Amino acid sequence: QVQLVESGGGLVQPGGSLRLSCAASRNIFTFNRMGWYRQVPGKQRESVAIIIRGSSPNYSDSVKGRFTISRDSARVYLQMSMLKPEDTAVYYCGANWGLKDYWGQGTQVTVSS
Repeated sequence: QVQLVESGGGLVQPGGSLRLSCAASRNIFTFNRMGWYRQVPGKQRESVAIIIRGSSPNYSDSVKGRFTISRDSARVYLQMSMLKPEDTAVYYCGANWGLKDYWGQGTQVTVSS
């Protein structure tokens, strides 16, 4: 079993920055895949920034150059810069461990003036 707990969401103005954090109950370096996803009402959850074990981070085109994913053994982070209103969503931390997917409860990010 894996528990994931996100934090760091909130309200930020366009052009601003925010850092999300996800605490995991197991050593993150044992995960097959871990990353950040987001979802807005009425749309499917989409990947934002993903790390697959042994590979470099992969970013969606919409956030490339603005968001950076990083991790240590206990947490994965998402540094978000130059935020846009279209980045508004619930952000989820997701992981694959033991061939099973796990999700956090989500944290709301709102980009608005």
